[in-house]
Amino acid sequence: MRRTAPLLALCLAATGLATGLAACTAADTTPPAAPAGITAQAGSATSVHVMWQAAAPADAVTNYQVFQAGRLVRELPADKTMVDITGLTPQTGYAFTVRARDAAGNTSAPSASAEATTPPAKAEDRQPPTAPARTTGRADGPRSATLSWAAASDDTGVTAYDVYQGGIRIHTAGPGETGTTLTGLQPDTVYTFTVRARDGADNSSPDGPAVDVTTPPSAGQGPGTAPAEFTATASPGVVTLTWTAPDTGRPTAEYELHVNGRPVTVIQFGSGAAPASGASGVEHRITVTEPAGTRWTLKLRARLPDGNWGAFSAERSIVLVA
Repeated sequence: MRRTAPLLALCLAATGLATGLAACTAADTTPPAAPAGITAQAGSATSVHVMWQAAAPADAVTNYQVFQAGRLVRELPADKTMVDITGLTPQTGYAFTVRARDAAGNTSAPSASAEATTPPAKAEDRQPPTAPARTTGRADGPRSATLSWAAASDDTGVTAYDVYQGGIRIHTAGPGETGTTLTGLQPDTVYTFTVRARDGADNSSPDGPAVDVTTPPSAGQGPGTAPAEFTATASPGVVTLTWTAPDTGRPTAEYELHVNGRPVTVIQFGSGAAPASGASGVEHRITVTEPAGTRWTLKLRARLPDGNWGAFSAERSIVLVA
């Protein structure tokens, strides 16, 4: 591993007959590795979609910085590895790089440069492309899948294809592409993918046909996706939940809470506040108005980096108190 928690060193200070011990913290001066796998794809006449691979957990990355021609244009938390850069000029070439930054403020070297050229602008284009007519998919292993689709059509030309899973865009492909490989999936999991076409005015088509892909179980002992050590404690007017975040390799910003077998809310953590992968002592409080004596059965699951919901936590039963 590149680093763990800050290393504690003991400093011995002696003056005359008095000897004291002082705790020192060794400074973390090792930068993360430069982000890999960066791509850039024009999504419209005024936007480019930039993607890159997530950093290794050992790098303890807290945020990414996206640069255009050496100028910082976006800063994102560590759980985000794609962004749309907007407000660009039509029919213009752009080059992007990404840097990773850790909690100690160390910044990586720039990634490789990814280039894209925005298409010409089309005035008053309000007609979306047709939906891709066919979608097929297959698992390539426990953590990857290959997806393909039929080309769509548009009166001004398709500029991108967006892949969705669970209502969340997880990948963008170029206008000439009719297939892609998706990585970072979970073993032994059913995924439902759809594809939308997009034109130069950012009009999106309806979803193409959905395709289910089931990844096989992993040969190794992979990390669990369920929140661990889940507890629920009732106090007057409040229910306090605590848990350990699943070890997904990235911060987890969304958790779905089920009460008495039904989803009742999605707990969302803001930018910079999402629990780190494997973090313990995560806490959330719920204000309740139900009468004392009401029995609740609760369980929790996390939104994974691939857009899917993970496995449920253990189920806990409580009785509300006045």
